[in-house]
Amino acid sequence: MKYLYSFIVVVWFQITFAQEQAVFYFDNNKFELNKTEAAKLQKWITENATSKILSITGSTDEVGTSGYNDTLSQKRVSHIFNQIKGKVNIRPDFKSISLGEKGATSTNKAENRKAIIHYLLEKDLDKENEVLGIKEEPEVVIPDDAPLAEKVKLAKVGTKITLKNINFYQNTFATMPESQGTLYDLLFVMQNNPELKIEIQGHICCIDKDYRNLSTDRAKQIKRFLVYNGIQEYRVKTKGFGVSQPIYPIPEATPEQAAANRRVEIEILSKK
Repeated sequence: MKYLYSFIVVVWFQITFAQEQAVFYFDNNKFELNKTEAAKLQKWITENATSKILSITGSTDEVGTSGYNDTLSQKRVSHIFNQIKGKVNIRPDFKSISLGEKGATSTNKAENRKAIIHYLLEKDLDKENEVLGIKEEPEVVIPDDAPLAEKVKLAKVGTKITLKNINFYQNTFATMPESQGTLYDLLFVMQNNPELKIEIQGHICCIDKDYRNLSTDRAKQIKRFLVYNGIQEYRVKTKGFGVSQPIYPIPEATPEQAAANRRVEIEILSKK
């Protein structure tokens, strides 16, 4: 487990605001809890199996060099983390914060030799983002009939966009003439957005398995068109999904369902 050992004052105060805290104290120059504090931690773990840990902050007294104290507080955080790992829920962007002697806020040295667990109780988990000051971005609705350029503009990283009117000759990766309009639309989008990187994803229909890897070949054919027309190769990845991600169950009930399954999508990998 890699920890993010950093201290940013503004972020730290935001993290600690309006949350629960559990404080555990260490003996002088020790990074493992004594029996009394270890029992206290185990009791906390038992009582907080349904809580969620947001961060652990370690600090020391001011005795010793700054470098030594930074290392000591890191070890204290690591010790606490190893005790709770797998026993209490931990936020995915968990932070371990080593304050060293910068966390010495008390005139009593013993009170500065500590680690603090910042956490939310189960009853507050539905307010997690609110407590942390995280604003949820409203979901962006991309109109199905919008031009491709507008769809890409509205899309976030990870969004998938179906390229309409991309058709191939049966059982081949050769595009049909009616595909040209969409191909050039995609080319213009790539030319006008030099930071845009995409993955072209192929899907086929109607059979139980992509025996010839046709979905990949079709995705590669579209990439060839872009690269031939000057788009840097590193900006375009390809992937074939065969029939593994159908919109409608296979075998399809109607030609319209088959057409929907037989599609090419782009996924936004990065954009400005």
